[in-house]
Amino acid sequence: MASVNPPRGMRDFLPADKARRERVLAVIRERYRAHGFDEIETPVMEDYDRLHAGIGGDNEKLSFSILKRGMDAEGIRAAADDPAALADLGLRYDLTVPLARFYATNRAQLPTVFRAIQMAPVWRAERPQKGRYRQFLQCDIDIIGDGTARAEAELMIASLDVLDALGLTGGSIRVNDRRVLDAMLDVFGFTPDERPGVLITIDKLDKVGPSGVVAELRERGAGADAVDALAAYLNRPASSPSFDEVGIRAALPDGIPDEVIGHLVALGETVAAARGADAPLVFDPFLVRGMGYYTGTIFELAHPSVDYSLGGGGRYDGMIGRFLGQQVPAVGFSIGFERIVDLLPATDAGGEQAIVLVHDRDVPFAQLLALKSALIARGARVRVEHRAKNMKALLERSAADGYTSFATVSTGTTADDLELKPLG
Repeated sequence: MASVNPPRGMRDFLPADKARRERVLAVIRERYRAHGFDEIETPVMEDYDRLHAGIGGDNEKLSFSILKRGMDAEGIRAAADDPAALADLGLRYDLTVPLARFYATNRAQLPTVFRAIQMAPVWRAERPQKGRYRQFLQCDIDIIGDGTARAEAELMIASLDVLDALGLTGGSIRVNDRRVLDAMLDVFGFTPDERPGVLITIDKLDKVGPSGVVAELRERGAGADAVDALAAYLNRPASSPSFDEVGIRAALPDGIPDEVIGHLVALGETVAAARGADAPLVFDPFLVRGMGYYTGTIFELAHPSVDYSLGGGGRYDGMIGRFLGQQVPAVGFSIGFERIVDLLPATDAGGEQAIVLVHDRDVPFAQLLALKSALIARGARVRVEHRAKNMKALLERSAADGYTSFATVSTGTTADDLELKPLG
């Protein structure tokens, strides 16, 4: 018998799950719009060459490609060793590459500083496992055209506001800058050829600790003097640097450009002005983030209830220039929608009156439709159900689907006669 399950790494959503997801999306959309961002939509497919332009990092390897139309078996065999000859399109693996293309296409109709919302599915050929799916929803906000720290601050303030609106108060944002990482590796003495592998290892610091990072770098054959310098830095007395110039400089070795430190300081001051003196920014000089297109500030959203990030992003000033032929500053933040939904408790319909009308079979259908229409006109959501032998099961299912009350209907019952009883 053929499988009736969805493809591996993809999911069905029952009505209650779908309603819950839509409520969370509505909160995210409303808060981002309140902060001045405008929603756009891009195609689910992009040109193969655009998705494999060397700017998507490891995600490019996970791209689903679409076979060229009209290719026969002989042509497929002949092109088997050349993916670009087999495919001319692919499913988007994130929303940032499509946004860069969108801006290059439509820039004449957009404001000088463009604030975009995208909330849409993306696809990656992941190995399915808990928390990793081949199709999942991303919720992104981006600011294009502003190269100052103000842009990063706007993204952070809006995203923290989303967490607060969802009841996930107490969130914080870890912040670093790719230019800080580059300067640090230069100070320690790592060669340019070593740096990509060194960053991959440093990115494991939270999992394996300083000794694990140092051991792996030695196994990789990284320069001994550079590894010794990094080890000494990692094993310095622990501290929690304040997000100001004194704290940031104290957390870094000498030799970091003043321009980079100044950008971080300005970011901290701007967020503090909006969120108060206890603005939840944490400077982390070893935050890496793996996307190859990041050029400056990078950040991750954290919450004390979990040990993984709930979103993140960074500045990608070089990407749009690849499509446009001129440099345009850009920075983005992606909320981890799937992770956030899993954290939130099941909730009711947010104050919506949702009624189940339970009727005997002899009640005329025209009467039921008239009742239903009258209740809908009053703002209610209404479902009509035959009276079942197992009323308990019927009412439990209705409550699970988000209905809040029920009423029994007999022949001649009007909307004013209904006696609503709570569900659950």
